[in-house]
Amino acid sequence: MKTEVDVLVVGGGIVGLATARALQLRKPGAHVVVIDKEDDIARHQTGNNSGVIHAGVYYPPGSYKARLCFDGRVRLVKYLQDKAIPHRIDGKVVVATSAAEVDAMREIQRRCQANDVPTRWLSREELREVEPHAEGVAALQVTVTGVVDYPAVCRSYADDIRAAGGEIRTGTALVSGRPGLRDVAVETTRGEIVARQVVTCGGLNADQVATAMGAHPQTRIVGFRGEYYELTPEKSYLCRSLIYPVPDPRFPFLGVHATRGVDGHVHLGPNAVIALAREGYSWTEINPQDLVRLAAFPGIWRLAQKYWRYSLGELRRSFSTEAFVKATQKMLPEVQVDDVVRAGAGVRAQAMRPDGTLVEDFDFLHEHPRVLHVLNAPSPAATASLAIAKVVADQLAEAERL
Repeated sequence: MKTEVDVLVVGGGIVGLATARALQLRKPGAHVVVIDKEDDIARHQTGNNSGVIHAGVYYPPGSYKARLCFDGRVRLVKYLQDKAIPHRIDGKVVVATSAAEVDAMREIQRRCQANDVPTRWLSREELREVEPHAEGVAALQVTVTGVVDYPAVCRSYADDIRAAGGEIRTGTALVSGRPGLRDVAVETTRGEIVARQVVTCGGLNADQVATAMGAHPQTRIVGFRGEYYELTPEKSYLCRSLIYPVPDPRFPFLGVHATRGVDGHVHLGPNAVIALAREGYSWTEINPQDLVRLAAFPGIWRLAQKYWRYSLGELRRSFSTEAFVKATQKMLPEVQVDDVVRAGAGVRAQAMRPDGTLVEDFDFLHEHPRVLHVLNAPSPAATASLAIAKVVADQLAEAERL
């Protein structure tokens, strides 16, 4: 069966849905179709994260992440208010536990100022007023950070798409694509779709989706699994909002932190370990083809060589509850092993170059005027989804005009 559409969006995560929504609302009467290989939307990164509405604390000023996180947060919070979607803006504290971390935290505050992120410096006593069970010599309070249930946001985006005349097809995987002069022919597992324009938001499979569409991405997606624990209900009082460590600038991840979600549950994590499958949410989920591709990619070996000590620590925290709790105790010393239970995992889709460096910013590939690929959209992409959607819609409009 063949379908003709105005725009095809590949990927039913939050970025794909936000993009389809923007395109559908921008052109009333257009036919925008979203396809996703899963039987429901938001099944991977969007549905397996800590639900944080990020402020834009750590990103280099002027970068896509800095600009789109700021714009996206403002747009998202207004959207949540307009749609009456439950959320909280309680702020977060970044806790310094030594003099060296205080110096690093001052640099974080300078970056916040450059990114127009409001902060408040807290003494040890002021920290205990905000988070009575946190311990540190000082803290930086980021007042605009919040939490939301991102799958609920996705369901609302999907409703907007359908209400405006768009369509969402789950259980429909992309097989291949042939961009042409006047349209793009896309083969799916449920027939051919011919579109005037195509956007791919493949997340964990972004590079493979782009390649199947005839593009030539210079990066590879590597999955980093982030595992979580949850405080028992009796101990959830230990965290009121969000408590973060000062990240070690030598390493690419933020470290274990505590997050009180919109449902009141407090999650601890994540760590970061290599996933043994693109969608491998545990050590037992192994995809031999993914492993072979990963082993053949020189970037992963160069990354391992650079961060092997850090990686060993992450592995310990993956297999040892005691090690995970010890990392948490740096900020929340009252947490004990008996106070936590395992609480699932997510997989972060991170673009990596062959030399082993991580792509630190959002990354878009626009080799063909009718096809745009979102190649790298890890955190804070959920927060920035409405702003990313505007960037994509603007680029497609400009390509169409030319």
